[in-house]
Amino acid sequence: MASLRKWLLSGLLVLVPLIITLGVLDWVVSTLDKTLNILPAAWMPERWLGWRVPGFGVLFALLVVLSIGALASNIVGNKLVNWWHALLHRIPVVRSIYSGVKQVSDTLFSEKGNAFRKAVLVQWPRENMWTIAFLTGQPGGDVAAHLPDDCLSVYVPTTPNPTGGYFVMVRKSDCVELQMSVDEALTYVISMGVIVPGPHAYKAGKLPPLTTVARPSA
Repeated sequence: MASLRKWLLSGLLVLVPLIITLGVLDWVVSTLDKTLNILPAAWMPERWLGWRVPGFGVLFALLVVLSIGALASNIVGNKLVNWWHALLHRIPVVRSIYSGVKQVSDTLFSEKGNAFRKAVLVQWPRENMWTIAFLTGQPGGDVAAHLPDDCLSVYVPTTPNPTGGYFVMVRKSDCVELQMSVDEALTYVISMGVIVPGPHAYKAGKLPPLTTVARPSA
């Protein structure tokens, strides 16, 4: 029974990551393939190839993104983008949604932005309990007027799903900057501390013994 359990766990360790990876890739490819539906029927790849080739939507989506990026990088394209932004900001319901999403995307994807550029160590959810967080900027607006000058805005992700988390503002002196990249820190969070990134990663083996604090007798 011990050998069967060992083989079962070893098989799961090999197959589960592979199955999840293939499932995510299949979802991404199938989703991007739907972008081909915007093409006229005569331009569909199946029409002139005779069969459906998975992945054409990925190439098409990449081509569209690169084309829009090239267009927005010149003067004429920049004016068109600004006109488009101004038009969307005049639509009542769309304005509130679009402006919020654009601010977040500009912060995350802009080369000049500081969001998620550094991984830090903070005490959370209480003192003497530490977790990994990501620097997102500095408090602004009326919030900054009620906080000390040395506060930072950080995002504390949950594990194993880092898309959920908490936005907190802490003193800069209470943050410890980590010498690891954001990708390494995310790997550490997602793996729940099992995968330690960087040159200081320990080798797999037995965990060190935990010291037990004796409770005072009643």
